[in-house]
Amino acid sequence: MQAFLILTYSSHIQLSQPATLTSFHDLTARNELEGGDEYIDITITSPHKVGDGMNSFMAFKVNTKTNLSFFKKKESVVTRRFSDFLGLRDKLTEKYLQNGRIIPPAPDKSVLGMTKVKMSKEDDVSDQSDFVEKRRAALERYLNRTAAHQNLRVDPDFREFLELDAELPKANSTAALSNKNIMKIISKVGDKMTAYTTKMDETDQWFEEKTVMVENLDLQLRKLLTATEALVYYRKSLTGHTYTVAKGLAALGNTEENTKLSAVLDQLSEVYLKVEKVHEEQAKDDFFLLSELVHDYIGIVGSVKDVLNERLKAWQAWQGVQKDLNKRREGKARAELGGKLEKVQEINNGIKETERQLDMAQENFEKISRTIKKEFEVFEARKNQDFRQTIVKYLEKMLKAQENLVSHWERFLPEIKQLEL
Repeated sequence: MQAFLILTYSSHIQLSQPATLTSFHDLTARNELEGGDEYIDITITSPHKVGDGMNSFMAFKVNTKTNLSFFKKKESVVTRRFSDFLGLRDKLTEKYLQNGRIIPPAPDKSVLGMTKVKMSKEDDVSDQSDFVEKRRAALERYLNRTAAHQNLRVDPDFREFLELDAELPKANSTAALSNKNIMKIISKVGDKMTAYTTKMDETDQWFEEKTVMVENLDLQLRKLLTATEALVYYRKSLTGHTYTVAKGLAALGNTEENTKLSAVLDQLSEVYLKVEKVHEEQAKDDFFLLSELVHDYIGIVGSVKDVLNERLKAWQAWQGVQKDLNKRREGKARAELGGKLEKVQEINNGIKETERQLDMAQENFEKISRTIKKEFEVFEARKNQDFRQTIVKYLEKMLKAQENLVSHWERFLPEIKQLEL
């Protein structure tokens, strides 16, 4: 049975009063969960600062619920710092990227954002709540995407990250996959050919088409991110200006001698305050739903490009070994012409070893090519699902916001029409 994964992107601005802006804990998901399907549910809560000054750091609680048999615990709660998340990603990349696996990207570092948090005088980081919540939600999405990967979620380092109720070791003590040793041999041979920069002649049309598609996707996502960030800025500005208008109308009403006109101005001020709240919620949705989705996928597309580059490196290593083999054969021919029989035997031994390495390099290139095709199929399916779910959620919230705006104005207008000033 395919594992059932629940993704929860709980986002809120005020940490003390969370408001879920994105959540896939819908009725269907809960019904499937109760029906006994395999699942893993990861949420991140309680972001808090540990220590003072520039030596401080942010820590988060990682809550996991699962019925997957390879986990030791059905429920676990551990505390992890931001660097632990980055360390986990590094470990997974080291072990699986060279095999053609697409490794979900960890959230970006932010020196400016963390410096503000570190320099805050109290443990309460509410003044930096935008930054803290963005990081919390991004880390949650990162873990859930990793858990969705059939190969990555069984990894010992990933399970230890979720289950070990202790500080994580600084270095990776987990034995790597056996295939990694083979890869090291091939890579070392390829390293001898560092000057080998011949452009790859792509013979697989599938890879040629997908490479172009990925480049175009990356370009369009970056353009869209610029537009969504501008939209968020505009909506936040609109929120602030709406609040200023509300306060200005209230102040004007207080100075107005005509009591009826004063009442009208006061009511209009109240409407603007309600409208301001709607714009504020829209700004959150613009950011946590639309803009963050685009930002996430820029990182994911970057991971796809990384794995395509690994295939290129595998091909270059293969060609490097082939070039080394050609040189050895040429050397053998010269030795034979010179009658150097002992030298010929020595070269023959080297040729046999290089031929073995050539077979390994070719096999590795073909294997990583097959793996990438499978990974790409999953990537495209999840991309379609993520965009569909998020866009539907976003449109529902935008529609609700417009309904609220209309409702606020409709309730106000009849009352004003009935007043005789």
